[in-house]
Amino acid sequence: MKKVITLCMFAFIMVLGSESVMAQSTPNIIEINAAANKKTEALRKYIKFDNDQRDQMYKALKTYGTRKAKLNQAEPNERSIMKLENELNDTVRRFLNEEQYERYKSFEETN
Repeated sequence: MKKVITLCMFAFIMVLGSESVMAQSTPNIIEINAAANKKTEALRKYIKFDNDQRDQMYKALKTYGTRKAKLNQAEPNERSIMKLENELNDTVRRFLNEEQYERYKSFEETN
């Protein structure tokens, strides 16, 4: 009986330990979502896009923020950062028209 209790306690401690390690290694999703939301709203005012484009922009920025946070944890290099930014630009180009995309690029240059 002592061995069963010891085994259960050991398993319980391992579960608690793994949760704290996971919490420290993953980027803070709340901060990423807040930053994506803030930038989306600033872009919406500057570019004047519709609700569907707003949702797509938020999703693209959230994905970018999550991937960049993970990249920053794993020693980023110039090439990987440029690749990530190019992927964001390609994604944004797909759902914005040409004029909106030009305004997006000018917004990015000024901010």
